[in-house]
Amino acid sequence: MFEKRTGEILTDLLIEWGVDHMYGMPGDSINELMSDLRKREEELPFYQVRHEEVGALSAASYAKLTGKAGVCLSIGGPGAVHLLNGLYDAKGDSVPVLAIVGQVPSESVGTGAFQEINLERMFDDVAVYNKRAQSAEQLPDLLNQALRAAYTHKGVSVLIIPDDLSAIKQKYDKKLTLPGYSKPDVFPAGSSLQKARKAIENANKPVILAGKGAAHAQDELIQFAETIKSPIILSLLAKGIIPDNHPYCLGQHGQIGTKPAYNAVKEADLLLLIGTSFPYRDFLPKDTQAIQIDREPSRIGNHYPVSIGLAGDSKDTLEWLINNLSENRNEEHLQKYQEQMKEWRVNMQLQKKDETNPIVGPQVMYALEKVIDKDAVISSDVGNVTVWMTRFLPLIHQKMIISGWLATMGCGLPGALAGQVAYPDKQVVAICGDGGFAMVMQDFVTAVKYKLPIKVIILNNSKIGMIQYEQEAMGHLHYKTELGEMNFAQFAESCGGEGYRVNRKEDLEDSFKKAFLSDKPAIIDVAIEDQAPLPGKIGYEQAVNYSEYLIKEFFEKGKIDPPPMKTGIKRLF
Repeated sequence: MFEKRTGEILTDLLIEWGVDHMYGMPGDSINELMSDLRKREEELPFYQVRHEEVGALSAASYAKLTGKAGVCLSIGGPGAVHLLNGLYDAKGDSVPVLAIVGQVPSESVGTGAFQEINLERMFDDVAVYNKRAQSAEQLPDLLNQALRAAYTHKGVSVLIIPDDLSAIKQKYDKKLTLPGYSKPDVFPAGSSLQKARKAIENANKPVILAGKGAAHAQDELIQFAETIKSPIILSLLAKGIIPDNHPYCLGQHGQIGTKPAYNAVKEADLLLLIGTSFPYRDFLPKDTQAIQIDREPSRIGNHYPVSIGLAGDSKDTLEWLINNLSENRNEEHLQKYQEQMKEWRVNMQLQKKDETNPIVGPQVMYALEKVIDKDAVISSDVGNVTVWMTRFLPLIHQKMIISGWLATMGCGLPGALAGQVAYPDKQVVAICGDGGFAMVMQDFVTAVKYKLPIKVIILNNSKIGMIQYEQEAMGHLHYKTELGEMNFAQFAESCGGEGYRVNRKEDLEDSFKKAFLSDKPAIIDVAIEDQAPLPGKIGYEQAVNYSEYLIKEFFEKGKIDPPPMKTGIKRLF
């Protein structure tokens, strides 16, 4: 067996693992490995981003969309620091990501060399696997371990490589590990299944709250709901796993959710948590009996005192329940909330079809609804835009991703980049606020450079709208939430893409049509009116605090700018 550069061996292993692309930036502590990656560019494309944070967020987004490990690469020191936000996003949403991070040469480690930082300590909290190679001979086995750990624990693996090690030649004939991951079958204990069956059959008002852990079990989820006559409520990360217009669907739950979902959960006598660790305790009932299905036993009961835990895959567990349950013949509870949801959808439709100016978020979602493909990939940013997307953009078979647990602003554009790389023949859309997009806007150039025809919708109110509303809802005057004006359409054109600036409602539809017919990356920059994203159900404390804000606003500025009062009153009762 002839000798190869260690970097060449690592490249071979990445391809053998099924890694088909990477995100990152080259630099002085990773250049030896970059030389080997360059030689295999056709098999392992390298997407050069303008900021390492975008590379890590894109890797996390790719993993969310495909289930395959996303891979990002950076130099040590400053580049490594930039990765952290995207890696914490991957950790929060439990997806496999490998970060290959350069380090100063081996003989300089620990000497305080230029750009040297303690990478192992820095990555310790975010990573399920975090190792620095001491020798070239270790590296192939460490890479196998890192990828296997990322898949096994659905988290971040960090492999730190002093740059000189990649240049060392070796035979790699003493293998300790091999590429590959064996996925285990997980199924609940029989006694727990029997307890769950009895509890479900005795329930009069069951409600299902499903998360992304049920994404591969759409048919079983619907059949289960039909069997027990339960409405289905979805977590934000699960939006789209069943069609939003499905008769059993009550939309999302929590601050961004619907009023029917809120009421159904509060009235339930049995809560079924399927593939979700829904963390918003204030939106769950105080002492309702609950069953939780999750393939990770450690998650069961983490955020709610469940009565019965079913540690197993949601698809297999639901199949067993469907085959062993007696069908519920009482549809009264289900029909009650189906009627409420019909009324909610009518109200949402009226808001979307409002023809008045200035433009508001729901109108933008209606314009997008008219041009979006049924199999499109949607990457939502975090903020007010999340509310408008969740409530007013009905999904059918589209894939939707967002930064869920970390909820980091700036995730929209990297998610779209990853979506177009993962699905080059599909329509890919990023829905962003101006605040979130501005954090990563430099990488719109990346879409232009690699001819990724993403469409970026920016709801531009020249402020951090969600934070302003949160300050007001706490009874405070808003402070430092103004961002100033920016014409993102002109920015798009300066990058080599297409840009459309929309200031009037009557120009919305035409701008969307032009942008979506183009084969270039495009930004549709929509100037929208500042509008509070009212929760689906307004609590008493929220109403009181908002009233305090209005009073302060009047005494300090002599004016009151209330939210839409009819909408607010409806959601209070």
